[in-house]
Amino acid sequence: MNSPSPSATTSGRLAQEVARRRTFAVISHPDAGKSTLTEALALHAKVIAEAGAIHGKSGRKSTVSDWMEMEKARGISVSSTALQFEYGDCVINLVDTPGHSDFSEDTYRVLTAVDAAVMLIDAAKGLEPQTLKLFQVCRHRGIPVITVINKWDRPGRAPLELLDEISERIGLTPTPLFLPVGIAGDFRGLLRRGEEGAATEYIHFTRTAGGATIAPEESYDVEQASEREGEVWTTAAEESELLSATGQDHDQELFLAGQTSPVIYASAMLNFGVRQLLETLVALAPPPGPRDDVSGSARVTTDPFSAVVFKVQAGMDTAHRDRLAFMRIVSGEFERGMVVTHAQTGRPFATKYALTVFGRERSTVDTAFPGDVVGLVNATALAPGHTLFVDKKVEFPPIPSFAPEHFATLRARSAGKYKQFRKAIDQLDSEGVVQVLRNETRGDASPVLAAVGPMQFEVVTARMQAEFTVETQLDFLPYQLARRTDAESATELDRQRGVEVFTRTDGAILALFSDKWRLQYIQKEMPDLTLDPLVATAD
Repeated sequence: MNSPSPSATTSGRLAQEVARRRTFAVISHPDAGKSTLTEALALHAKVIAEAGAIHGKSGRKSTVSDWMEMEKARGISVSSTALQFEYGDCVINLVDTPGHSDFSEDTYRVLTAVDAAVMLIDAAKGLEPQTLKLFQVCRHRGIPVITVINKWDRPGRAPLELLDEISERIGLTPTPLFLPVGIAGDFRGLLRRGEEGAATEYIHFTRTAGGATIAPEESYDVEQASEREGEVWTTAAEESELLSATGQDHDQELFLAGQTSPVIYASAMLNFGVRQLLETLVALAPPPGPRDDVSGSARVTTDPFSAVVFKVQAGMDTAHRDRLAFMRIVSGEFERGMVVTHAQTGRPFATKYALTVFGRERSTVDTAFPGDVVGLVNATALAPGHTLFVDKKVEFPPIPSFAPEHFATLRARSAGKYKQFRKAIDQLDSEGVVQVLRNETRGDASPVLAAVGPMQFEVVTARMQAEFTVETQLDFLPYQLARRTDAESATELDRQRGVEVFTRTDGAILALFSDKWRLQYIQKEMPDLTLDPLVATAD
């Protein structure tokens, strides 16, 4: 009997590892509880022993995923990091994202690196602007979405009302896998829905002190649940049957097609519903699949190694001025020390220093597989959207930039710091912290920074001071929106009042407008000019 060839054995092992992977991100509006949920997931996976009671507010500890001083001081997430842990037979890759709307462009980049998303909704507030914006990115990228309605331990809206809002506002059919037993503010447990909406189990939760440890669970059958909870159980059971009557039962094909969303009610603060979310991710979220390259050909997971860089971050280790590039492995097996090719330059790139990073915690990666996120240290040549590969060349499409809405000039206060200033601008630009715009009139001494939100400028000035010892002067410009144009149209646009034309570092030509009325006037008077909206342009 012939034994399998080494290549067949390797391919089989690779396929097995790919099937185990689940790579996802959490999208939400600020304060919906994303950092708390991230920590609760880590707690349930036994990555950490005790939760830190959310992120740096009112003197509480900050979560393990938040590391910058600004994050700790304000209780927000600015950076993106990745947490890998095993749960059951699966390997979970949770790619953490910025929680503040000013950093939604960074979240957009993260969404290029995941196979599924968890949409976190506040039970009292429902769908909020940032969540809607990021959901549209998921829809555009074909990313299936699992919905978690969070903060059910606090007063909020009716469960069916929240489901109706999801259906009506974003056209996504919610299909709850679990329904809450008890109204918002009186969270007793979860009803597990079976076929045709029939209740199959009651999971009762018990609070722990400050939600610092995993909440104990007790399981009851339907009769026991009815005896224990009475009317609140009956209400949940009737709501479940009503949802089934309107076709709101889970269908895996429709979920993967982005037409439906499984729903779980939870309290991340109390660790209620967190295990159920993990089980849902394992059971329903897709493993890594093929990705199209720039030619439209599919790169399958068993092809030779390739990866796409989606995030570059400097200053994560204050003891070393390092620069870390996060790459999502698309195909093949990664081995630390392997020499890969940087598609954008054609140059070799050594991967001797490869890490997993979560918050300030780092550990060396020796091997990794499609779906995994690996940090490469001192990757000065890499930028978001870049491709790494071995064997036959492959290049993945670049990551589009978000439409900026805030603009300012930046200059060094001391002329003697100009060299450090230029170096800092180039680094922050390559990381994607802000978009850097230039034209001949303004020159390089005071480039124009373009951002989705003004807090990005605060990050720039703070890092300029902390990492490059350059004190800067920031002056806001009277522009409100940008459109992509071309060289031919730029000549005419430069003559218009309330318009200024710049070239972005990637070569894109952008026209900035003082307000939407100015843009509308020019579009009406000169309809032949090229004025294309950018990704996530505000209405």
